[in-house]
Amino acid sequence: MAASTEDDFEFNTQDYYSLLNVRKEATVEELKASYRRLCMLYHPDKHRDPELKKQAEQLFNQVHQAYEVLSDAHSRAIYDIFGKKGLEVEGWEVVERKRTPAEIREEYERLQREKEERRLQQRTNPKGTISVGVDATDLFDRYDDDFEEMPGGGFPHIEINRMHISQSIEAPLTNTDTAMLSGSLSTHNGSGGGNINVTVRRVTSAKGWGEVEFGAGDTLGPLIGLKVFRNVTPRCFLTAQCGVQFSPRGLRPSCSLMTARHLDQNTMGYLQWRWGPNSAMTTSLVRDTKSSHFTLALQLGVPHSYLMMSYQYKFQDEDQTKVKGSVKTGWFGTVVEYGAERKISRHSVLSATVSIGVPQGVTLKIKLSRASQTYLFPVHLTDQLLPSAVFYATVGPLLAYVAVHRLIIIPYTKAQKEQELELQRKSSATDIAKKKQEAETAVLLMQESVRRIIEAEESKMGLIILNGWYGKFVSDTSQKQEKAKVIDVTVPLQCLVKDSKLILTEASKAGLPGFYDPCVGEEKSLKLLYQFRGVMHQVISADTEPLRIPKQSHRTESES
Repeated sequence: MAASTEDDFEFNTQDYYSLLNVRKEATVEELKASYRRLCMLYHPDKHRDPELKKQAEQLFNQVHQAYEVLSDAHSRAIYDIFGKKGLEVEGWEVVERKRTPAEIREEYERLQREKEERRLQQRTNPKGTISVGVDATDLFDRYDDDFEEMPGGGFPHIEINRMHISQSIEAPLTNTDTAMLSGSLSTHNGSGGGNINVTVRRVTSAKGWGEVEFGAGDTLGPLIGLKVFRNVTPRCFLTAQCGVQFSPRGLRPSCSLMTARHLDQNTMGYLQWRWGPNSAMTTSLVRDTKSSHFTLALQLGVPHSYLMMSYQYKFQDEDQTKVKGSVKTGWFGTVVEYGAERKISRHSVLSATVSIGVPQGVTLKIKLSRASQTYLFPVHLTDQLLPSAVFYATVGPLLAYVAVHRLIIIPYTKAQKEQELELQRKSSATDIAKKKQEAETAVLLMQESVRRIIEAEESKMGLIILNGWYGKFVSDTSQKQEKAKVIDVTVPLQCLVKDSKLILTEASKAGLPGFYDPCVGEEKSLKLLYQFRGVMHQVISADTEPLRIPKQSHRTESES
């Protein structure tokens, strides 16, 4: 299981509409009326006790913040679409205030991208690749002459014959300039070399950028290069590159030009021309959709010309599984490749590809991508087309993956999920305890107001809340078990009574003053027993169901 559970759980924080007990379609007048009523209830000056005064200030500020957001049409539109997190995004203050919901959503996504870009600019963004070449041809194509006389001749000889390591980092210099440092080391059969490159990129406009590259190495000599990118039209872009290599044999100039065009929403066409040590003309067609990726490419050049076609199918599963195959033929011969790729953890992707070619032989390529690091393990099995090598290259990695997946990956991800769930439960318990404390404090602040409301309602035979319970009601269980999932909300509900009426909106009741959620993530109900004009009434409503009392239909059977 590779999916992250990081965003699957979010505690139900205070809802502004629920806090003010107004409809989402509430008018400015309705907001003002509710705001004034709650201000009178929670105003700090109404309480002499220092602790109650402090709690009243907190609740008063919450009510004020909710009113400030909902009374402003622009802030309210942002809150309705994205909630509190939308209001926290920097940049809204310079956005035109008369926007449609679609325009607000587009603007929010733009501001989020800018925020992400600023966050990325604060990092060095390291990238690296490690490639280890393994020669395992002795497994399938062993030398028989005098083999038994060699030390260790009874075991196949497997060796690492090449290795390549590359790394790069970025450092933002200004808002438009970025410096990049990269280097690599390579060795093959005991000999090798390395190089280092420094690149400075400048974004010239929204349509293009340019970069200058300086390099040095112990094999090819110093390098100076220039690269320019430009959006020609909204559907077409151009990349030009030129450079000079100072080699022991003299100057080696090179240049390349590539243009690309969007043929439709999912299809790109590329045309590239290269001049230099490997001159060639290449054209390719790439179609990428949600379920597949197709590439067709033709190259004419010196020394290599080829025709290549590849197809990749993307499964719509949690692990982002992909199967792929390709055929490439040219002056060098023909190569057929097939393989699969799968996400094995939140940040890791594993793939295996079998390459069968003439005269290249059979090679198994293992690739592991972990965040911004890539690890490659090309294992050369045989120089000939041996069916046994093809069979083991195909079946071996599959069996190994199944074994590792069941014995290591599944237990590891399961333990990781259990750990995350435990952290979520602890976080939930902490949040519930905090909300419970806030609700209890709110109830204390309501006591004086509730006493006056009850006296006024009793004098005119009005609405009296006798019992109010909120939470998850479990049938066929003991009263003790039931109370563990519900809370007493008699006082908060009586405090909302006005002119012998109680109106609750469709918002979750957990956001009402004096309420909290006793069972996060579960279905909740509100159970009321109230008296109106001396007659008992009872009603049960769902959490987000609007409620208006009193109603004749709520009368108990004994009074009907």
